[in-house]
Amino acid sequence: TRGRYGEGAKQEKFKYALTLVFIQCVINAAFAKLLIHFFDAVKVDRTRSWLYAACSLSYLGAMVSSNSALQFVSYPTQVLGKSCKPIPVMLLGVTLLRKKYPPAKYLCVLLIVAGVALFLYKPKKGAGSDDHVFGYGELLLLLSLTLDGLTGVSQDHMRAHYQTGSNHMMLNVNLWSTLFLGAGILFTGELWEFLSFTERYPSIVYNILLFGLTSALGQSFIFMTVVYFGPLTCSIITTTRKFFTILASVILFANPISTMQWVGTVLVFLGLGLDAKFGKGVKKTSH
Repeated sequence: TRGRYGEGAKQEKFKYALTLVFIQCVINAAFAKLLIHFFDAVKVDRTRSWLYAACSLSYLGAMVSSNSALQFVSYPTQVLGKSCKPIPVMLLGVTLLRKKYPPAKYLCVLLIVAGVALFLYKPKKGAGSDDHVFGYGELLLLLSLTLDGLTGVSQDHMRAHYQTGSNHMMLNVNLWSTLFLGAGILFTGELWEFLSFTERYPSIVYNILLFGLTSALGQSFIFMTVVYFGPLTCSIITTTRKFFTILASVILFANPISTMQWVGTVLVFLGLGLDAKFGKGVKKTSH
């Protein structure tokens, strides 16, 4: 979807992000429904609908605000901001759900976040200093991180109080997301523009369906991680994913790596190692 469509001066770019996410959510929901039909048909889901709606809203809000931040901050800044995702997930879990983590867990999360941030950080080239310190883009990133934390809180609440299954969580969160996004693309008129675009370039339908199917498969594992290991563990995995992808390219293709990236690598592995040894045993207070 990032490619150009058409020829010559009439080339067009795909710019229908909301519709793409809408289709993604529809496919995710259908995939989750199939999983429930074949593997979870007996299990009854007693989770409240408002929890699913709240989780969906915070999830979509985090995504939209993060993407909107790119209009005001650079992509590396956005990546660095989102690499801090485990921190609000942990802090809001502690403050709102009264969760208790061993002190080592806080250290591990800080080491991992700092390591990923150092590894992904790309300093600006050129001597000119930028007076811009904190603005609208950074506020959007803060909002995105806060909503990420609230998503984690709602997922933790589902796990603790309703023992929500991963497939039911995936189905209902995506159904609510489909509802919200459907209203959005109808209100903005983006749906009709998207349909017109697909008429001009029908080949994109295959790409979107392939994207949706692979996304659904990946999301099913994400929700399994949330249900079986918790939102904090899931946020750590998704945060370190990009780090391991780049590290793999360094190892496989002998890409150069800076001193700062080596420091980041050491911090990430140190954090993960300490977490494996000392970061277990989350205590929950009755809530």
